[in-house]
Amino acid sequence: MRRLLAFCLTLLVGHGPSFAAETPTDVKVLKDIAYRTGNDLTAYEAERCKLDVTLPAKSDTPFATYVWFYGGGLKKGSKGLASEHCAEIAASFAREGIAVVVPDYRLSPKAKYPEYVDDAAAAFAWTVRNIGRMGGDPRKVFIGGHSAGGYLALLVGFDSSRLKPYGLSLKDVAGIAQVSGQVFTHYTIREERGQGRYSVTSDEAAPAFHVTKTLPPILTLYSDHDMTGRAEESQFLIAMLKGAGHVETTSLKITDTDHGSIGHNLRFNADPGHKAVLQFIRKQGESR
Repeated sequence: MRRLLAFCLTLLVGHGPSFAAETPTDVKVLKDIAYRTGNDLTAYEAERCKLDVTLPAKSDTPFATYVWFYGGGLKKGSKGLASEHCAEIAASFAREGIAVVVPDYRLSPKAKYPEYVDDAAAAFAWTVRNIGRMGGDPRKVFIGGHSAGGYLALLVGFDSSRLKPYGLSLKDVAGIAQVSGQVFTHYTIREERGQGRYSVTSDEAAPAFHVTKTLPPILTLYSDHDMTGRAEESQFLIAMLKGAGHVETTSLKITDTDHGSIGHNLRFNADPGHKAVLQFIRKQGESR
C-alpha cells in the first residue's frame, strides 16, 4: 500500500493536471496517465496517448494485468465513452484480482498506419515497466481488446518488431485474449491505401501474416452473429495457428451475441466470455 501511494504521489507531481485518481470502495482507479512523454509530442499525441489503470482493492501477491483496447474501426472510441463500457469491464476483472489498463490511442484519419499500432505497443510497454510499482507482476501482463482493439492486441502480440523499440519482445506478452479482432490487414488501413473495405490483404499489417508456433498463448472469442466475415476470420486464425504447431491456442464461439455485445458483455462476471478470459489469464499466469 505504501509503495502504491508513493507511486501515485510521484505521478501527481510528475504529470500535474494530466493525472487524476479515483478510489471507489471496491477497486482503485488511476486516470489519464500519459504513456508517451517528451517535448517532441504533437498536440494530438499528448491528447490521446493516456491510459486508465484499474487495480484490485487488495492483493496479497503480485497480480496479473490485462491491457484492454476498445474497438471502433480505428476511427472512433474513447476509454471514457459510456457505450464502450471500458470502466465497467476493468472494474469487473479488478474485483476478481486482475488489474486492467485501458489506453486511448490515436485514430484515423488524424493518424495513419502504423501510428495507432505504435501507440498500442507503447501502452503495453508502459504497463510492463510500471505495473510492478502498483503491486502487479510485470511477467504477467496480458493484452487484448474488442474488434479493432483485438486487431491491435494481435498485431502487437504477433509482430516482434512492434515491441523492439521499447526493449521488449514477444516473451514479455503473457498471453493474448482478444474478442472478434481483425485477422487480415484492417479495413481502415486498406481504405487509407485506396483499397476496398471488403478486399482481403495479408501483409505486415495483418496478424495472420505473422503466425508462427512460437507466439504467446492465445484466446480468441467470436460471436455466433458477428459482423460480416469476422467469425470466419477468427476461425481462419485458429486453423492457421494450429497448422503452424501453436499449442496454446484456445477459441470460443459465444452464442446469443452480436459483434458489439460480445465485447461489451465482458463487464458481466457471469458472461461466458468474461469467464473464458478470466480462466485464460489465471491459467497462463500460473505458468509464468
